[in-house]
Amino acid sequence: MRVCRAGSVVLATLALSTACGGGAVPAVREAALPASPSATASPAAGPLAGKVVVLDPGHNGGNAAHPEEINRQVDIINGRKACNTTGTETDDGYPEHAFTWDVAGRLKPMLETMGAKVVLTRPNDKGVGPCVTERAAIGNEARADAVVSIHGDGAAPSGHGFHVIMPGLLPGHNDDVVRPSRVLGRTIRDAYRAGTGLPYANYIAKNGLETRTDLGGLNLSKRPAIFIECGNMRNPGDAAKMSDAAFRKRMAAALANGIKRYLT
Repeated sequence: MRVCRAGSVVLATLALSTACGGGAVPAVREAALPASPSATASPAAGPLAGKVVVLDPGHNGGNAAHPEEINRQVDIINGRKACNTTGTETDDGYPEHAFTWDVAGRLKPMLETMGAKVVLTRPNDKGVGPCVTERAAIGNEARADAVVSIHGDGAAPSGHGFHVIMPGLLPGHNDDVVRPSRVLGRTIRDAYRAGTGLPYANYIAKNGLETRTDLGGLNLSKRPAIFIECGNMRNPGDAAKMSDAAFRKRMAAALANGIKRYLT
C-alpha cells in the first residue's frame, strides 16, 4: 500500500493505508476462504486456544470500479480520510489486493491449527471496501487479541524491504492499546525478518518500525493492532518475491510465528 502522506486518498485496511495507484485491476485467482468475515471454529486444544485474531487483507478487488464509494470521507478521530483505496501493484500487474488476500488465506489455517479463532475483515477479493471504519469495528466487536493488517507498499522502485506500522497515542481514545500494539509490532517485525530473510525498509521507518496517527484502522482500533508493509511492490526484487506463491507461504508462516509469540 502506498501511503500518501498528504493530498491523496489514503486508507485501506482495518485500517487503511494507501496506495497511490489505481486504474484497472487485473483478474486474479483467489484462495478459497470462508464466505463471511466471521470467526470460524477452531481446535479445542493448541497454543492459541481461546485467542481471537483478526486478519485485515488490505484493499479489495472491486475498489477501482467504485471510486465514488471508496473515496467517501470517513471520520478517523483526528481528521477525515477516504473510506478505502485501490492499493498498488507490481510492474507486471500483480495487485496489492490479491497479494494481501492470498497471504491472509495462507495465514488463516495456520493460526486455526494452533487453536485460534480467525476473523477476516472481508469475505473475498471481489467486493468493495469495507471502509476503514468498518474494518476497525470488526476487530473491536470480535474483541480481538491481535489485529494484523496486511499490505504491500507502493514506494519508489529504488526502495526495498518491509516495515511495521504501529498506532501513535491519541489521548482519550487509544491509551490502552498503544503499548500492547507496540509489543505486537516488534514481535511481528522480528518474526517476519527471521522467517523471510527480508531486510528492514531502506526508504522509510527506522529498524523496520514506524509509529503513525494518520491511519484510520489504527486510530479507531480498541484492540492491539498493527499494519505490516510486507515489501515494496514497485521494487523489482521485492515484487518477484511477493509474486511467488512459495514465498507468500513463507511470509504467512513468518506472520503466524510472530502472532503465536505475541499471544503466548
